[in-house]
Amino acid sequence: MKAAVLNEVGQPLRMEDVPKPEAGEGEVLVKVEASGVCHSDLHLADGDWPDAIARRVKPTILGHEVVGTVEALGPNVNGVQAGDRVGIGWLCETCGHCYPCREGDENICLDRAVTGIEIQGGYAEYFKAKATHVVKVPGGLDPVQAAPLFCAGVTVYGAIQKADPQPGEKVAVFGVGGLGHLAVQLVKNTGAETIAIDVADDKLELARSLGADLTLKSGNAAEELQAMGGVHAAIVTAAAKPAYDAAFRSLRKKGKLIIVGLPKEDLTFFADDVVMGQFLITGSAVGTRDDIRAVLDLAAQGKVRCQTETARLEDINDIFDRLRRGEVTGRVVLTF
Repeated sequence: MKAAVLNEVGQPLRMEDVPKPEAGEGEVLVKVEASGVCHSDLHLADGDWPDAIARRVKPTILGHEVVGTVEALGPNVNGVQAGDRVGIGWLCETCGHCYPCREGDENICLDRAVTGIEIQGGYAEYFKAKATHVVKVPGGLDPVQAAPLFCAGVTVYGAIQKADPQPGEKVAVFGVGGLGHLAVQLVKNTGAETIAIDVADDKLELARSLGADLTLKSGNAAEELQAMGGVHAAIVTAAAKPAYDAAFRSLRKKGKLIIVGLPKEDLTFFADDVVMGQFLITGSAVGTRDDIRAVLDLAAQGKVRCQTETARLEDINDIFDRLRRGEVTGRVVLTF
């Protein structure tokens, strides 16, 4: 089969013919229809995450927002049939018995495996995965729309669950990119006052078209939000420290800061500011399989829609260059 392969970290991906996988015990073989391009794939290709790079299968097929049709079943597969449209996200395996799994937090399983790191991912014509960890795509939901929801969609869904916005509360989304434009829609669905902040005018225009109640240009956003009484929650999807600095300053007393985007610099919050504001600062890591199902159902109902553009697998290095330059609005999806 044809695949885009990461042979050496820091080098472009290479188009190669590689053996088509075979479904083993408890596995399904999926013919790929759509594969979203996530900034995490770029981090891996560029070597930004040494721990993940050390764990990767070599050579590596990246891609963890993958939707396709089940072509073959391995032995002892239940609940999935040939012809089903399914997808796989960041997590391709969880143990089910560690304390996070037992507490319903399989997304931070202590013995998890990640698609495109420990197993081969979806930048290829086929992938195989455990039948227990693929999620069925609702009928009528286009695979190009569904694919980004397996990471971008579920990640912001999980973050919003932690923010727990109530109708009428002010929630700010910092960064209207691949994740942020989905966050704007999901926050709007909660009935909260939805505020979008970005450096780019076109992304603010996108946020307005998606239902944002207020859009603000980065710069004086924190001061403007404080003049309005501050926000109950700030969800930061931008991978930039200045966005976090502004988000922290925008909080009202007892406000929540949800960390999603991953800047390379350390974040800095003074203890006395956190104490006197009684702020809650928490991270949010992707989501569970149930979270994926919830996001897919919202998309099937037309309550969230991903801004997508499609590209060929052969274009992946050009797409990575565009991501590095911050030129991608929404999500790029590879189609087969």
